[in-house]
Amino acid sequence: MKILDAELIASAPRFDKLPPSGLPEIAFLGRSNVGKSSLLNALARRKKLARTSSTPGKTRDLVLFKIRTDRGDIGFVDLPGYGWAKVSRKERDGWQRLAEGYLANREELRLAFVLQDLRRSWSEDESLLLRWLAEQSVPGRVVVTKTDKLKLMKRKERTRKLRAEIGDDFDNPIVTSSQKGDGLDVVWRTCFEFAFPDLEGSTEGAREES
Repeated sequence: MKILDAELIASAPRFDKLPPSGLPEIAFLGRSNVGKSSLLNALARRKKLARTSSTPGKTRDLVLFKIRTDRGDIGFVDLPGYGWAKVSRKERDGWQRLAEGYLANREELRLAFVLQDLRRSWSEDESLLLRWLAEQSVPGRVVVTKTDKLKLMKRKERTRKLRAEIGDDFDNPIVTSSQKGDGLDVVWRTCFEFAFPDLEGSTEGAREES
């Protein structure tokens, strides 16, 4: 798979203000500072496609990117991080409406990745999010980030523990490193399976049938 181009094409403070893309879209969700921008940049092989920041809550809009590949064009959508306490209740409620509006109503949406920092324990919030996605007939997959922040033995230990925490209710997580490139091929393969099911010969479509 070869990436031909990558660009930011739109951002919107409300889900109904995000213009139609005409692309199969993949959503990226996770807690604030989970490494969404770093993962997006690594997948697109661009250093500054998505703005990275050490400040939680930096992304407050829906941000849509177009990724051109030799196998077809895909839209990546960066959603605001959740779980950051240092904002008002009004702002948190606004972010929730923004994310839920997009995830429940976007026709172009094919798949949602829920990102999980390997250093953090799995929480009920992530389980509830994946169950809510399933209720909306939106396929959800867990992507583990920031594995490069731990030494090898600790990384293996945390990976085993995290898989046990997630349990059997959800698919096995995709373990990645934005710095080293680990697991990015699996993320891309998953993107193509849902974005272009006919191309992949898959039976999985845009939204899972109930």
